[in-house]
Amino acid sequence: MHKKSGIAIILAALLAGCAGQPTGQQGERVDLGDSQRVSRLFAYPNNCSVICYRDWTLEQTVQHYLEQSLKRDGYAQASVKVLRSGERIQAYFEGTPPGYGQPLQQLLDSGDLAYQGASQLNKDGKWQYNWYFFLPLGMALENRKSVELLHFPPDYSLTQAQDYLRSSTTDRWAALLSSNGVPPEQTPAYQTIVDIAPIAAPANAGSALEGVYNYFNRYQQRMVVELSAGKGDGTLPMVAFGSPVRNWIKQQYGVSLAVLGLGQITAAPGQQVSVLGANHPSYIWYAADPANNQGSEDKANATGIKVMGQDLSAACWQAGMGQQPSRDPKQTLDGCTQKWQVTDKLQTCELFFVTVRNLKPEEAEAKCKSQAG
Repeated sequence: MHKKSGIAIILAALLAGCAGQPTGQQGERVDLGDSQRVSRLFAYPNNCSVICYRDWTLEQTVQHYLEQSLKRDGYAQASVKVLRSGERIQAYFEGTPPGYGQPLQQLLDSGDLAYQGASQLNKDGKWQYNWYFFLPLGMALENRKSVELLHFPPDYSLTQAQDYLRSSTTDRWAALLSSNGVPPEQTPAYQTIVDIAPIAAPANAGSALEGVYNYFNRYQQRMVVELSAGKGDGTLPMVAFGSPVRNWIKQQYGVSLAVLGLGQITAAPGQQVSVLGANHPSYIWYAADPANNQGSEDKANATGIKVMGQDLSAACWQAGMGQQPSRDPKQTLDGCTQKWQVTDKLQTCELFFVTVRNLKPEEAEAKCKSQAG
C-alpha cells in the first residue's frame, strides 16, 4: 500500500513538473514569475479602457514582446511559447543559443527595481493619471550593438503599437543609422534603449517628468551596467540623447557631455563605457521651426541643417563603434564630423529638406545647390 502510494506521489510530481510543457519542446524554459509580477512588468493589459484595443491574454502579451526580441536578435528561425503553469508564467524558447533567457531574467529583475521606484513615486503623490509604467520590452536581448539613453517612451508606443521601438523618435534615428550604412533590418540591434524614466507618457510630458529620475536610480544604473556589457571583455558604445539625459550622466557619473561631446563613464568597477552626447532625435523639429528663429524661414533652415549635421555625425559614430567597438572613439567621431559637416555637407542639406521639410529629392538637391552657390 505504502509502495503504491509512493509511486503515485512520484508520478504526480513528474506530471506537475511537465505541466504546460509544449509537446516536443527541447529548448530553454524560463520562469518569469507569478502572474502578478509578470502583469506588472509587462504593463498588462497594455491597452484596455473598457474595450481592449487588442484583447490579448497575459500570456499572449508576453509572447508578443519576446517574439520581438527574437526577431531583433536575428533569430528568425527561433520560436517562443508562453504558458501558465498554476500561478507561474513560463517562456519556452526553441532554436536559441544556451542561456538566452539570462538577459531576459536580468531585465525583469531590473524591472522589479523600476516598479519599486514607480510605486514610491505614486505614494509621494507625484504620479500622474495619464502615465503608464513601461519597461523597454522587445529589445534585442543578446546581439546588441550599442545602447541608447533616452528620456521616456511616448504613451502610444505602449497603448497603440505595443512596440517600444515604434515612435517618431526611434524611427528618425533608425533612418539616420541607415544613412550611415546600417541595413534597416539591423537598426534595432543598435537601438537598445534605456529610458531614465520607465514611464510611457504623452510626448509633451518632458517638463512634468522633471524631478522623478532619482526614484529610478538603482534601476537606471543596473540597466547601464548590464546593457553596456559586450561579449567578452569589451563594452558597447552608448549615446546620451537630449539635455535631461546628459544632465543625468553628469549627476550620476560626473561626466559633462555637450552635443557631440565624447566622454567615458565607469558603469561598474573595471567597466569603462564610451558615451557620446547627442541632440534628442526629435529636437530638430523644434530647432528648425521659424517661430524659434525670429520668424525667419532662412534662419530656421540654417539651424535645421546644422542640427542635421550633428545628428548624422552622432549616428555615424554609433554605427561605426557598434560595428567595431575596439575602434578609437575620438578618431571615429572626428571622421564622422568631417564627413557630414564638411565633405558631404551637401548631402546633409538634402537629407534635411527631404526628411524635415518633406521636399522631393530633386527639389532638395536644387535648393541645396543654390544655397551652396
